[in-house]
Amino acid sequence: MARGVYIHIPFCHQICNYCDFNKFYFKNQPVDEYIEALGKEMALVTKKYPEHFRNIETIFLGGGTPTALSPEQLDKLLTYIHAYIPMSSVKEFTSEANPDELSAAKLQVLFDGGVNRLSMGVQSFDQGLLQKIGRTHSNEHVYETIALAKQHGFHNISIDLMYGLPGQTMAQWLDSLEKAFALDLPHFSAYSLIVEPKTIFYNQYAKGKLHLPTEDLEADMYDVLMQEMSLHGLQQYEISNFAKPGFHSEHNKIYWDNDEYAGFGAGAHGYLAGIRYSNHGPLKKYMDAVFAEELPIVHEHEVTQAEKREEQMFLGLRKTEGVMHSIYEEKFNEPMNAQYEQVIEKLESEGLLEHDERGIRLTRKGRFVGNEVFQQFLLED
Repeated sequence: MARGVYIHIPFCHQICNYCDFNKFYFKNQPVDEYIEALGKEMALVTKKYPEHFRNIETIFLGGGTPTALSPEQLDKLLTYIHAYIPMSSVKEFTSEANPDELSAAKLQVLFDGGVNRLSMGVQSFDQGLLQKIGRTHSNEHVYETIALAKQHGFHNISIDLMYGLPGQTMAQWLDSLEKAFALDLPHFSAYSLIVEPKTIFYNQYAKGKLHLPTEDLEADMYDVLMQEMSLHGLQQYEISNFAKPGFHSEHNKIYWDNDEYAGFGAGAHGYLAGIRYSNHGPLKKYMDAVFAEELPIVHEHEVTQAEKREEQMFLGLRKTEGVMHSIYEEKFNEPMNAQYEQVIEKLESEGLLEHDERGIRLTRKGRFVGNEVFQQFLLED
């Protein structure tokens, strides 16, 4: 049974230098036809798996940039969503947004269409760093847009921040955190820069032209992040996410709980009926398939029981509550120690994991090397 729905809007008015998601410049793209194709894909998938869409808890509009669409295009998209996704059990409906694209008209369309959470890509409050990473908004855009969103009834608002950016200093990071806290928002996500292939930054890095903070400075930035979030009353509930009580991202928790979700759109990924799949990325291939009444899937993989166990561990350990013994045993009909006793003991002895009668979780030390810990749970067959 799917718990969530992800819908990919791959259009941007500006391409960020670090972004490796499936995206296209908005200008001269078949945006209206793409939205129609999304409606057709939703119709095809919900018809094929009707039983998987009975208890959808979350919907997430991601990208790209959903707010690159016009108010009319957003309204059409939301009409399709309401036509094909049962809304009665949906408790969280998020849209990603750029601070310089959210007009009053778009906010009204989103609010009227049931969106009740905004996730805004701020990244930094330093204008020089914003230019380096390819962002076009200003701090004034952020302040004005958040105020406007609150006026339109949006109170569940999150912003993304980034650290480890090219040339970023600790003073710049502290200043961004201070300005972020002044907004008095209930949720923050904060990510270290990862230089991904097929990005502008990757090309610069390969040429030796991308000057990044040292690993020690990046670790110090993460340490400061955790301290400051705690001091400002925000609970760290996942490696990169912090919230006031009651404002956790329910959609992202579906991923970390290793539960199923549907993915719609060009380049979208999903996990339905035990199968992980990805759609065609190129717009033409995606739309040609859908308009031919075919699912636009380019790759699918039936997840084995061993892979499900591994995913349960390395996804669940991203959460500060960790992996619960009761949930693991309910899913796999065996205790966690049946597969992972030696791994857990080793990581505990290194001070990277801790456990109690409820489950296992990363220690504070373990959060700094999370990926190295997760790799320990990828057992050889």
